[in-house]
Amino acid sequence: MRREIIFLLIILLIAFFFRIWQLDTIPPGLYPDEAINGNEAITDPGKIFYPENNGREGLFINLIAGSFSIFGISIWSIRIISALIGILTVLGLYLLTKELFNQDENGSRFIALLASFFLAVSFWHVNFSRIGFRAILVPLILVFTFYFLSEGFRSQRMRDFIFSGLIFGLGFYTYIAFRLTVILLLVVLFLWWLIYKKQSLQKKFLSFAICHLSFVILITLPLGIYFLENPEYFVSRAAGVSVFANETPIKALGESLIKHLGMFNFSGDFNWRHNISGSPILFWPVGILFLIGLIISLKNIFTFLKDYNPSTARQGKDKKYFLFSTFCFLLSWFFIMLLPGILTSERIPHSLRCIGAIPPTFIFAAIGCEFLIRKIKEKVKIKRDFLSYKLIISVLVLLVISFIFAQYSRYFILWGKSPEVENAFSKNYVEIGNYLNDLEPGIQKYVIVNQSGVPVPYPAGLPMPAQTIMFVERTKFKTPKSIYLLPEDLEEIKIKNKGAIVLMQYDKDLILELWKKFPQGEIEEKNGVWVYHIETY
Repeated sequence: MRREIIFLLIILLIAFFFRIWQLDTIPPGLYPDEAINGNEAITDPGKIFYPENNGREGLFINLIAGSFSIFGISIWSIRIISALIGILTVLGLYLLTKELFNQDENGSRFIALLASFFLAVSFWHVNFSRIGFRAILVPLILVFTFYFLSEGFRSQRMRDFIFSGLIFGLGFYTYIAFRLTVILLLVVLFLWWLIYKKQSLQKKFLSFAICHLSFVILITLPLGIYFLENPEYFVSRAAGVSVFANETPIKALGESLIKHLGMFNFSGDFNWRHNISGSPILFWPVGILFLIGLIISLKNIFTFLKDYNPSTARQGKDKKYFLFSTFCFLLSWFFIMLLPGILTSERIPHSLRCIGAIPPTFIFAAIGCEFLIRKIKEKVKIKRDFLSYKLIISVLVLLVISFIFAQYSRYFILWGKSPEVENAFSKNYVEIGNYLNDLEPGIQKYVIVNQSGVPVPYPAGLPMPAQTIMFVERTKFKTPKSIYLLPEDLEEIKIKNKGAIVLMQYDKDLILELWKKFPQGEIEEKNGVWVYHIETY
């Protein structure tokens, strides 16, 4: 037990390093979707739902507001929330995996440690643990929900069902894809009902299930009332990107299914914000272990269904029955949480929409790794003269260290230093914000938002890209000091003495219009920022 705790602490330290190291510089820039979360955490905290930018559940934004109150307003303060959530998810995955395989105490510890280690260094999870997107909450909510739910059904403690209900209810305040977990919850409850039925404990099952569901309903009630009063926000952007909005929905569904199943080992997400463009979302050794674990899980289910004899089972306490339920649960979890990606036809495969499938993916990888190590041990026992125990340990340690360095290199060097990533995270907009913050007092500042995007505030207003510049201004002044205008509103520019008009992107025709209006001005480019300087006397 002591050795297990030491290994777990080491894994959590690794997870901490991968999520905190250089968090202020990698990823570079600040994508507008992150920036609007920060802006609304400053201007309008405490809401349960934010309709702007296609609609966003409020929990993550309110956590950012708490971070600002502790650490101050900064890009780091937005992303530290995601990082801490990511670290807690690593711990939660360990607890859940150990609980799921508790019938084999030693095996459960080993699989749990492996799963948490793979998650700790996973590019997929590390990346979203360092970006200010609300979706990172989904894996955290799921691992702790199902940990307490499984612990509750096993130990029959009512408090575990209270915790699981409260946590699961909070999940509806995270990300629209979480709504599909209702299907997964029904699967879990059905599997436990079968177990309790075999033990003639149906009444207990009902009391536990009712307790869990009561707290889920209690927590989700405010959001439910909000959607009843504002039904137009319930679906938000999901309807527009659905495969069923496609002219050929069956073909689109088949294409999306194939691409999402193939993203783990063949061709992954092409969005540089989400992935090393086009690369499999799993590092190839983990991808192989994942496939092995998936095959083992399917094999266990089919073998159980083929060989299981209810008349010989010991009143539902058969280990094989619990393992069968565990594998059914994991496979259901994996495929159900792929559905948010599979049911869309835009920018597929889409690893962010499938973020809820992260925990079972790495549990499968751990199952595959434990299987291979067990087989190697069996071979080593036969050929004990050829390999020493110390040599095996040394080789394993070297492999683990090499694995960590390879994952470090993939995220912090290959991806983190890529110029495509700077573009993906709108680093140029951060440069504009920094430029505006550095101007001397007394200069009138204007930003021409000549970039397209979703209007904010919805349904009419400035395009989304302006959110990044506004937030960077807030890191110094708490409220933007610049006036933001659309290109068609140049007549609103009124400069008395000195002024700086910043263009979000270079536009020759727009500069000509400014020159006609202010012929005394001069255009300047500084660190990629295009500025029209004006002095009037």
